[in-house]
Amino acid sequence: MSRPPIAKEKIIDAYASMLCDDGERAATIEATAAKAGVSKGGLLYHFASKEALALGVIEALHAIVKQDLELMASAPEGPARYFVRTSTLVGSELDRLFLAVLRLAQTGHEPSIEALELVHSSWLDQIRTEVKDQYAAQTIMLIGEGLYYQSSMPGPWSRGTFGKDLDHLLDQVERLKNGS
Repeated sequence: MSRPPIAKEKIIDAYASMLCDDGERAATIEATAAKAGVSKGGLLYHFASKEALALGVIEALHAIVKQDLELMASAPEGPARYFVRTSTLVGSELDRLFLAVLRLAQTGHEPSIEALELVHSSWLDQIRTEVKDQYAAQTIMLIGEGLYYQSSMPGPWSRGTFGKDLDHLLDQVERLKNGS
């Protein structure tokens, strides 16, 4: 049985959801507190400012990316195939936190920009443990990024076109890994 989320986790969850759904401007301290079901004072107890709240979301992203990197490193299929295959998973906690930090980065929030650069370089570094050719590794990264973009777009074409051919794309990843 899982424990109910504590106030700090509820606040981060509410703020991330608001960033994703409504954007940075709408994600005020007051609106976040209301969505989290805590008082403004309760929110400020955990996060003294909106900047502290943003840093909390970045910290949550780093924690979940660390878990993803561990899964990627130990995946029987290898890091490259794992990255491409999981790039189609939209709606996960990783996806939601990534999108929330992306929304902050789009406003010029420097810590968010730096966080996303670290996340991307960590994924690429993990791919490079298996794929020695730097351009092949970058191509694999771009395949995953393109799949993520297409999978997150609304409409049947975007979601259905590449997902149904994932095995063929994974075969291409294997060719890139092997340099053929």
